[in-house]
Amino acid sequence: MYYLFILAVGVERLLELVVARRNAKWSMANGGREFGRGHYPVMVAMHTLLLVSCIVEVWGAHRPFIPWLGWTMVAVVVASTGVRWWCVSVLGKHWNPRLIVIPGAELVRRGPYRWVHHPNYAAVVAEVAALPLIHSAWVTAIVFSIANVLVLNVRIRAENVALGYATAVTEQSVGHHAKPG
Repeated sequence: MYYLFILAVGVERLLELVVARRNAKWSMANGGREFGRGHYPVMVAMHTLLLVSCIVEVWGAHRPFIPWLGWTMVAVVVASTGVRWWCVSVLGKHWNPRLIVIPGAELVRRGPYRWVHHPNYAAVVAEVAALPLIHSAWVTAIVFSIANVLVLNVRIRAENVALGYATAVTEQSVGHHAKPG
């Protein structure tokens, strides 16, 4: 069952990439600018290797399913996936795992963004730790949690630069169209 669960997560990730590709095309057609290109392939590789490592550690090290841990971690993965898709639905066409910013677009402050600046990243942190622990793959949980923190550190810095760019462009645009006072 665990291998099927990992397969389902992989299929869900492929669905995300389909949505992301569609949204990226829309964003670029609407004046979007991409930031942080260098870290995106690293993110994709890390998430792909996480799925592979979950299978390899469970199979190779004969990790057991411990019901109290496993079912709790299934709940965490399901909840974090729900939060991530909530973020996708709230951001709409602006959601993308690539960092594409459209100058003039308003910062979203509804849905989970009312309470947390980076709800999607919080959900990913929970998911990366929980997915391997469903079947007690603790080495994968530790290694990929550390890798995820490192990637998110780069990602959030790049996102803050991108949002600063968008704010500056918007303020310049507003300044050029303002009536003299």
